Parts: sequence; C-alpha cells; structure tokens
Amino acid sequence: MPVFPPRRLAAAVALCFTSLTPLAALAQEIAAAQVLAPVVVTGSRFDADPALAPIGAVVIHAEDIQRAGVSDVNAAIRKIGGVYGRQSLDGSPDFSLDLRGFGTNSSQNMVIVLDGVRLSENELSNAILSTIPIDSVERIEITRGGASVLYGDGATGGVVNIVTRRPVKFSRRGTMFVEGGQFGAGELRLSGAHAWEGFAADATLDTQRTDNYRDNNVFKQTQFAGGAQWFDDAGRAGFRYEGARQDMGLPGSLTAQQFASNPRQASTPNDAASLDSDRLTVFGQRHFGAYDVAADLSYRKKHSKGTYYSPSLYVMEYDSKQTQFSPRVRHLGNVAGLLNETVAGVDLMYWTRVATSSYSADANQHSKAIYLRDELRFDAAHQGRISAGVRRELFDKNFRDPFGYGSKAYSAVQAVNAWELQASYMPLAHTTVFGKAGQSYRLATSDENAYPQKKNQPLEAQQSHDLELGASYASALQKLTARVFRHQLVNEIFYDQSVYANVNLAPTRRQGFELDAEQRINADWTLNGHYQHVDASFTEGNNNGKQMVLVPKNTLSARISWTPVSGQTADLGAQWVDSQRFGNDFTNQCNARIPSYTTFDARYARTYGQWEVAVQGLNLTDKHYYSQAFDCNGAIYPADGRQFKLSARYTF
Repeated sequence: MPVFPPRRLAAAVALCFTSLTPLAALAQEIAAAQVLAPVVVTGSRFDADPALAPIGAVVIHAEDIQRAGVSDVNAAIRKIGGVYGRQSLDGSPDFSLDLRGFGTNSSQNMVIVLDGVRLSENELSNAILSTIPIDSVERIEITRGGASVLYGDGATGGVVNIVTRRPVKFSRRGTMFVEGGQFGAGELRLSGAHAWEGFAADATLDTQRTDNYRDNNVFKQTQFAGGAQWFDDAGRAGFRYEGARQDMGLPGSLTAQQFASNPRQASTPNDAASLDSDRLTVFGQRHFGAYDVAADLSYRKKHSKGTYYSPSLYVMEYDSKQTQFSPRVRHLGNVAGLLNETVAGVDLMYWTRVATSSYSADANQHSKAIYLRDELRFDAAHQGRISAGVRRELFDKNFRDPFGYGSKAYSAVQAVNAWELQASYMPLAHTTVFGKAGQSYRLATSDENAYPQKKNQPLEAQQSHDLELGASYASALQKLTARVFRHQLVNEIFYDQSVYANVNLAPTRRQGFELDAEQRINADWTLNGHYQHVDASFTEGNNNGKQMVLVPKNTLSARISWTPVSGQTADLGAQWVDSQRFGNDFTNQCNARIPSYTTFDARYARTYGQWEVAVQGLNLTDKHYYSQAFDCNGAIYPADGRQFKLSARYTF
C-alpha cells in the first residue's frame, strides 16, 4: 500500500466524517435509544461525576464489545479503541499495545488498570488481559498521554482503565459461548452473575485452545474468575479471584528468505513455555457526605517456565509475587460556588522474584507513592475546567544473580516526581478545547536491570515532559476529537543491540497528532475511525535526527457497523500500518524497512430468541506481513494469516 503524506492522510480521515455532517439533520428523526452513548468514566480513580470526566478519553462500552464480536479485552482495545498492537511472540491473544509510538517497550510505557488494581508489573512482559472475562466488562477507558500523577510508573503513553460491571439488585445474567475455527481454534466459556438486595456474586469458566498460524505455536489456556460483593447506595465491598493456566509453543524468528518461502514454519520446533497465574483482590468504597473513601488490596503470584534448545537444552523458571495496597480519598464539594474535586491517595507495592533455575535471577522491588490532585469547574455555561496534580514515589530495588552474564548484584533507592496541569473550555456549543502539560516517568524493570551497560548498577529513571493540545466536537450523532502532542524524553530505557545491553538513550522525542471520530450515518449504520501520526526520533547524541525503531509513523483504523432492528448485525473493519525501522536500526543504515500492511476483518451475526450465531473472518485477504522484526531483514516474527470462526452464544 502506498505511503501517503501525513497531512493528506489526516485530511482524508477527517473528510470521511465531516462530509457526513449534513446527516445531522436526521437527529430529530432518530429515537433517543439510537444516539451515541454518553461518556461516563473513572479518571480520578473514583466513579466520576459526569462533569468531571477525563479530558479526551475514548470509552468502549459493553454493547460495542458484543457488536464487534471480540472475545477478549486486548482485541477490544485494538479493534474498537483503535490502539495499535503487535502480535504476541508466544501465540497468546495478548498483543503488545502501543500508545504514542514507544516501539519494543510500548508495554512498559503505558499502564493497564482493572477496577483500580494495576496489572502492569516490574517485568519486561505484556500485561495479561486474556484472563479477564470479556462478559464481565462494563467499559474500557483509554486515556492517551502522560498520567503518572494518578497511575505512577510507566504512564507516559497513557492509561487503559478496565471497569467491570457493577451489580444491580434483583438482577441476574448468564451466557454460554462456544466458538470454533481454523488452525484448530476452539473456545468454551460459561459465565453467570446474580444480585440480590445488597449482595451479588459472579463466576466465569473459560477454556480455549488453538494451534495458531505457525508451526509449534500451540496455545492453551484454562481460566476461572469469580467474586462476591456487598453493596448499597453508599458503597460496596467484596473480593475477587482470577486464576489462569497457560501452555504455549515458541516457534522462534525467521530470516527474510524463510519468511518469503514459508511464513508458517518454525525455527525452534521444540521450544515451549508455561505460565500459572493467580490473583486475589479485596476492595471497598464508601460514601460519607462530601467524601468518598476507597481501598484495594491485591495479591498476585505467578510461576513461569521456559524450555529452550539453542542447540543445547536450558530452562528458565521462576516464581514472582506482587502485593499492592491503594487507599485513597476524594472530596467533592463547592469552593466559592464552584464545583471542586480533590483526590489524595497512597500506592504501596512489593514485588519479588525467586529463581528456581540457574538462568533466572532473584530480585525484589518495594515502592511507595503519595499523590494529590485537585480539579475545579468554572463558568458552568461554558463547562470550564482546570486541574493540577503532583506525585512523589520511592523505589527500593535489590538484585542478585551470582551466575549471571550481566549484573551480579545491586541495591539502590530511586526517587521520582510527577506533575500535571490540565484545562478545558467550551467556547461554542458542542465544541471543547483542551490542553495538558506534565511530567511522567518510568523505571527500568528487573529484567532490564539484569543486563545494563554498566554492570551492577540499575539504569537511571526515564523522564518525559508531556504536552498536549486538542479540540473535540460532540453531538447526538457525531463525535470528533483531534489532538497534537509532544513527549520530550531523557534517559529513555531501551535495549541497544550494538552493545548487547539495556541503556539510557540520548534524549528522544515523540510528537504528532491523533484523530478519533464516530458518525451515526442513519438509524442502522455507524462509522468510526482512529488515526495516529507520530514522529519518534533522537534529538541529541550520535543518532541525533535518526528515527526510533519499530514505530510506524502512521496508523489508521476504520470500522463500519450495521445494527438494524431485525435481529441482524454486521461489522467490517480495516487497519493500515505504515512502514517502520527494524528493531536494531538505531543508525537508520538498513536499506530495508518492515513493510506497511493493510488488513481487513468482518463479522455477521443473527439472533434467534436467546441465541446469537455469528461468523467472523480475520485478515480476510490473507495478507502475509509482520510487525515484529529485530534485525535488518531478519529476526522476523510473522503475523497470522486468514482465519474464519463460527460461534454461538446463549444468553439467559
């Protein structure tokens, strides 16, 4: 596919939606139930007053998830939320998500939160979203840009906040879902929830298996999630457990010649891995007049094992545990007649890893943070808002690996600060302008600190100065949000293949613009799209002016949905990803690039009473492409080919 100049491409995206504005005249003729859903979010780490919803957030509702037919949270974020993702290296559905163009380390430059509990951890791995029951999700909130004041380490690219369904007394729901497809894919999921007056319980059991597209890429997962809570009009308290068992084959990377001849082959036909994960969370929230208090206490343990032949056998195996406690308080009231929200809290976290093989290191990290954020609403007629926040966090890190090739041992304390200023104003009806400025940070994970350029010394903290300006238009039939952004980074943490070590890079920058749009064409048809242009480059040092690796300059996704009242739904999506530098090409000397690609997916569903039957197609044109490659024209990890699936859902 040709590479369009960014401005021309952005104009084309906007034109797709603004050219439909004459259809706004249909607003008087479309029933209220058919207008775009209102945005209700929890940006302050509490259920927010609608007047204090986070600025510029994209919200995915449960209805959007069911209509698109996605079976896991990660797919919903990518397909509906328009977030760019790279296919996982282990065959799991947990793609590496990328907000604002952070390449290989994108997962460490964003934070994922589930009902107030942080899922992003002190490891160089993706947050595991496939264990979250998709039927339990009420909404997913995607906030782009720096957010370290509220969410701490790694929240430079943004935050994905997953909110599960709140109980409604004297209600119940249940689903049975079965799916089968090509590449030996199959899934069976049973879920149910029941709420009485003041008490609710839910449970989900899910098992899935797939051979995947490539040889030696089998993925198996069995999971259970369940919980109970006591609730009333003033608050709720309860507990939740999530457990998963995963087994997977690891096919390895290919050369360019191998990819061209047969992208399905494996270079490591015997490598395999497994993961056992358990999480228990106790939570509570209570309203006392103008105050809300809340706390989450979560304990997670994980056992990971990898078996590799290269060519001799070696095993990497370890146990990790994480405990986090997050008490917080909010005051919502009036200051001189103006609506004011103040949030203060503490985040305490203890993470530890113990190796059970000679190829994994022992490590632990203890962090403690305090934060304060205040928001004031003024000029109610124009919905003026201004907010400010600060955070201070201390990290105590320890590491020991007497047989390691990198660091043998270290002990260090690192302190970091974050701040933010935000404002928004509605100068015209339906139109809001906004701005954000702040400082965010990221600390190196234990895996990165195991192989630093300076042995036995942890990497410096990464720091980013963030700036964003934007405008949004929202009516009953149309939403359009545009943002320009810049992240100026010092000490960015990255793996440098030229020295075979993790390093703090010379200063770098991410800057660009984004468009999010949604248009109700008529009573039956809805169109939405997401576009991102990002320039990721060095601003100083030997590589000054060079582009960062594994960052597509442009990504574009669009989706059209047909939802008549006849019991049928259809959904067609397209994604285009620009070319990008190979993973080791810091000097931009490689004469090739990872090619751009376009993929299509579609779904058609029909309901018969309480049954829904659907057929779904992924990568409809069977495009051969890849989004992960770590050498110049080599170390390629092919993406999936075309796949069709048939599913049935029974709701009771």
